[in-house]
Amino acid sequence: MFDGIAGKYDFLNRLLSFNIDVVWRKKVIQLLKPYKPQRILDVATGTADLAIALVALKPISVIGIDISAGMLEIGRQKIAKKALQYQIQLQKEDSENLPFESNSFDAITVAFGIRNFENLQKGLLEIYRVLQPEGQFVILEFSKVKTPFIKQFYHFYFRYVTPTIGKLFSKSANAYTYLPNSVQVFPEGEEMCVILQNVGFKKVKCKSLSFGIASIYHCQK
Repeated sequence: MFDGIAGKYDFLNRLLSFNIDVVWRKKVIQLLKPYKPQRILDVATGTADLAIALVALKPISVIGIDISAGMLEIGRQKIAKKALQYQIQLQKEDSENLPFESNSFDAITVAFGIRNFENLQKGLLEIYRVLQPEGQFVILEFSKVKTPFIKQFYHFYFRYVTPTIGKLFSKSANAYTYLPNSVQVFPEGEEMCVILQNVGFKKVKCKSLSFGIASIYHCQK
């Protein structure tokens, strides 16, 4: 599914989110800035938007992994255009079977990809394994809006407008129908915090963004 929409993915992200996804990623960077991570893993990197943004932290290396070869190819093109190929490495890998040694990374990020894990528990345990002690883990993910008026608009936009525009530009209605459906069934807020704590993460915090459209989860090993 993601291979099929890779070519239009960035364009549609900007269009459908009114560019606010860029602002959300900057908040991830600000959260990690005080920790000065040198080795960063970006899981479910997609077209590498966050991996590219993470270079602002001046790490030694950023590795982005994703299971979609099509998305990674677009990411590599963007990285080459910015001449960042010596700082960012993209690999086709399964997030639930990470090919890295334990305690390998100072920080790990996942932006809009964790709800796509086939087995959330297994994926989080793998992230916990490869993160070094006291390493930082940040998740950026969609959540469910709860403010009454905004909730009604959000549900209409997400359920009807998003699939229509997605189909128009990407020729794939399924991909943009999957988006709201996956958000509705994915754990969020306190429930997600408890899941992270049960895996072993400490100092788990959740911050709501843009009236609850998205949330940032920040914790450490």
